[in-house]
Amino acid sequence: MGGPEGRFHFAVDRGGTFTDVFAQCPGGHVRVLKLLSEDPANYVDAPTEGIRRILEQEGGVPLPRDRPLDTSRIASIRMGTTVATNALLERRGERVALLVTRGFRDLLHVGTQAREDLFDLAVPMPEVLYEEVLEVDERVVLYRGEPGAGTPVKGRTGDLLEVQQPVDLGGLRGKLEGLLSRGIRSLAVVLMHSYAWAQHEQQVGALAQELGFTHVSLSSEAMPMVRIVPRGHTACADAYLTPTIQRYVQGFRRGFQGQLKDVQVLFMRSDGGLAPMDSFSGSRAVLSGPAGGVVGYAATTYRVEGGQPVIGFDMGGTSTDVSRYAGEFEHVFEASTAGVTLQAPQLDINTVGPRLFFRSGLFVVGPESAGAHPGPACYRKGGPVTVTDANLVLGRLLPASFPCIFGPGEDQPLSPEASRKDLEAVATEVNSFLTNGPCPASPLSLEEVAMGFVRVANEAMCRPIRALTQVRLPSHVLACFGGAGGQHACAIARALGMDTVHIHRHSGLLSALGLALADVVHEAQEPCSLPYAPETFVQLDQRLSRLEEQCVDALRTQGFPRSQISTESFLHLRYQGTDCALMVSAHRHPATARSPRAGDFGAAFVERYMREFGFVIPERPVVVDDVRVRGTGRSGLRLEDVPRAQTGPPQEDKMTQCYFEGGYQETPVYLLGELGYGHKLQGPCLIIDSNSTILVEPGCQAEVTETGDIRISVGAEAPSTVGAQLDPIHLSIFSHRFMSIAGEWPCPLRGGGACVPGRQRHRPCGWRHRGHHTRLHGAVFLSFKLVQGGVFQEEAVTEALRAPGKIPGCSGTRNLHDNLSDLRAQVAANQKGIQLVGELIGQYGLDVVQAYMGHIQANAELAVRDMLRAFGTSRQARGLPLEVSAEDHMDDGSPIRLRVQINLSQGSAVFDFSGTGPEVFGNLNAPRAITLSALIYSLRCLVGRDIPLNQGCLAPVRVVIPRGSILDPSPEAAVVGGNVLTSQRVVDVILGAFGACAASQVRRLGGHARACWGGGCPSTCPSVPQDVFCLHTPGGGGYGDPDDPAPQPQGSPQQPPAFPERGSVYEYRRAQEAV
Repeated sequence: MGGPEGRFHFAVDRGGTFTDVFAQCPGGHVRVLKLLSEDPANYVDAPTEGIRRILEQEGGVPLPRDRPLDTSRIASIRMGTTVATNALLERRGERVALLVTRGFRDLLHVGTQAREDLFDLAVPMPEVLYEEVLEVDERVVLYRGEPGAGTPVKGRTGDLLEVQQPVDLGGLRGKLEGLLSRGIRSLAVVLMHSYAWAQHEQQVGALAQELGFTHVSLSSEAMPMVRIVPRGHTACADAYLTPTIQRYVQGFRRGFQGQLKDVQVLFMRSDGGLAPMDSFSGSRAVLSGPAGGVVGYAATTYRVEGGQPVIGFDMGGTSTDVSRYAGEFEHVFEASTAGVTLQAPQLDINTVGPRLFFRSGLFVVGPESAGAHPGPACYRKGGPVTVTDANLVLGRLLPASFPCIFGPGEDQPLSPEASRKDLEAVATEVNSFLTNGPCPASPLSLEEVAMGFVRVANEAMCRPIRALTQVRLPSHVLACFGGAGGQHACAIARALGMDTVHIHRHSGLLSALGLALADVVHEAQEPCSLPYAPETFVQLDQRLSRLEEQCVDALRTQGFPRSQISTESFLHLRYQGTDCALMVSAHRHPATARSPRAGDFGAAFVERYMREFGFVIPERPVVVDDVRVRGTGRSGLRLEDVPRAQTGPPQEDKMTQCYFEGGYQETPVYLLGELGYGHKLQGPCLIIDSNSTILVEPGCQAEVTETGDIRISVGAEAPSTVGAQLDPIHLSIFSHRFMSIAGEWPCPLRGGGACVPGRQRHRPCGWRHRGHHTRLHGAVFLSFKLVQGGVFQEEAVTEALRAPGKIPGCSGTRNLHDNLSDLRAQVAANQKGIQLVGELIGQYGLDVVQAYMGHIQANAELAVRDMLRAFGTSRQARGLPLEVSAEDHMDDGSPIRLRVQINLSQGSAVFDFSGTGPEVFGNLNAPRAITLSALIYSLRCLVGRDIPLNQGCLAPVRVVIPRGSILDPSPEAAVVGGNVLTSQRVVDVILGAFGACAASQVRRLGGHARACWGGGCPSTCPSVPQDVFCLHTPGGGGYGDPDDPAPQPQGSPQQPPAFPERGSVYEYRRAQEAV
């Protein structure tokens, strides 16, 4: 943090609940402060108030709150803020109008139809941020050289484009004036192919600014990347949030003399870099708050631990964020926040909610959060019971160490009584289940219930950590921060097999410290459409050099000399014919004779692809989607690591009682400020300061480092004493472990395979796995070993896939290379599952793991029985019979009939499909397994809450399917269409029988009504591989919510840019059109 000597440097993290202030004062010493982010009775703005208090404390002179602060003593202010996040969550942004290419007015409303929860029957439609839509008469398309086509123009990607219709600015002017008259001042401009041809958006933007619009976000500038839906949402978010941020910035300025004219003011962006106050935009601000914490531990823990990879664990009172740092920031380039998909660089941060529930015999933690208001029960505002309350009941938090800022008047201490009262209600529910459930057991004490929730919470928080890396976690250090991070540090590290925890001396406000340590960043990016090949390396180098020059110039204008500026180049690469692009840097791969001068990006891509997906496609060409340069101006504060003197043995402040696995233990309490370098503390003990509490568990040892930080050596976990008998706490823990194994690799593998349906089903565990492969014309596999003796049977697989081509009318596989890639991904996923299950068996023993596999299935069975009883009881109370039925038809008229007979006493049912039509001479037949899959999905939807999905769901039901019917056809019948269309209709009749949905077309695990077309690839589309093209796109339909009379339509606009067909209209039918 550069600047004149003798002046203050402030770093302020304005969070949802608290605002943390870190100040380097004249002379080099540090002051820290924590205050409520909202306290309107005492101050207008928390960051301004925090700065005022520190200036007052240092100067010794009262500074009135109603006067602007003197800035002569302030050199810089850095801020991370949740203003954008809160505006998005609470929908308090600017009024926005969307300007979109004519025919696509509903494009963003329809969205991609991706579901957050596959089992939610009342699927919320994307909540758009714009208030009105104007369709712009213009159209740009990819040039195909068709007869009558206009003169091609070259876009900035290198693609040839055709301007079919210029922008009708005259007709647009009147429409924009109408928006102004209705009070709309902010616009999002989203035109087709603007990522490659931005001129039309620029013309529209210039006209809007001429007319007096105060803010205009162009999608081609907000994020110039292919895919109009996320690009459009990003532009809308920018238009919606940036004016809100600008108003906040202006209000913040008014609290200082001269409106901070001579003070360097920087804001943290979602990507972990600082940006000048005037260029801080909404789409880059959503993760501004948590990003500071990632920078904080990257600049402290990673450095002092000798470059060892670090897992960041940021736990506050209302949620927990986890992330990873291994020498460079890990970014994602598309993520959803508050229902809005943003296509912008963001640090890869995962969040877990802390609310506690007991459901169907399971201890459940999250995903719900208590929020900053009302917060946990102990905050005295009527909030729900959370992990914070459990820790308070266990004596792991000391109310006396917290300021009196709670309650309606924000003047009371934490309330252990409120925590105990609410947790006792949950304990009553737990014990009722234990004494009256299927496996009667002894009741649990309040402390045992609280301890159970803490253990389950720890396991829930471990799941996203395990998902962050495929590298063995013992090679990592755990960096814990946030007010509550230190309470779970030892337990989290033990669960992950990590032996070192690092807790910074300012862990309670590490996000603010991270702002002080951060650098200023400027990024430049542009789309590209070039092969990664020797003939294009010169063009790629030229593009990267141009972007690098832009970044350097931008940082120089902010006062950085060239010696303090560094740049890093990236290419967004993917295998041709796949849709998974990886943003790779070549800083660890120097240039070679067969690479661009900027570095060997090809080697970096192959290395990362292998690391994430477990295989590569060596024969497949690589395509460049985007070029990007990140410029950094080194400006962060350099902390002096001054050793603290040790003044004799450590002295405890007092003794307290803390509850652990064996019961209450006498636990010494130490004050962090009284500890010196070299002090060693044996667990159990508590280390507290004004901003955080650290729990050192039995078997662990804490040591004060020379910088005053705490390094904990985590003792080995005691041998497992878990038995095979059902325990509800361990049932919840095993549920998380099983789900963690099942979900560890699906996300990467979604991008690794070439077949979209197939790669979404490559699971590391057999019970969640189903291979699905396209373009296998006529192939039938009853059983086939892909791997024998550790060798992938490529030759035998190839022969089997091509064999149907010997039959007249059949072609066999039409894309052998993609099929083999998908099969290798399948094998890799299962191999990973074998490894992870083996580790679990090594920890608990085979008998215990198998027993809890059975218990998990029994728990799913219980949830379904409870649902069936509740449904039957409801019907009985209304005088209705316990038998329900439904019928629907396929397009060819084949009926699917279902009769369900409920057994109320047993909580069971018979699902009888008698009367369903016979198998057809077509491809809509569905094997029996598909009907069972549709049934298990429907039962999970009807349960209506998160339970482990497994075979146990089918235990309470008996299924009757007539042989030779469309739902149980003969081996010779064609079945490809039954996988999607018939299974969907089965789901319809099941949900219809239970009255769960009105007439609908329900999306079953991504399958839905669709239109499919394809054929030979025209010569004008050479970028489509294999000279074939095929597109599956959903048609109409949607779902009918019985509690909402408005039906929800369905569709998906996803289509590759090079696909040789193009849409001209994508919108909802209006009511008058439907009539």
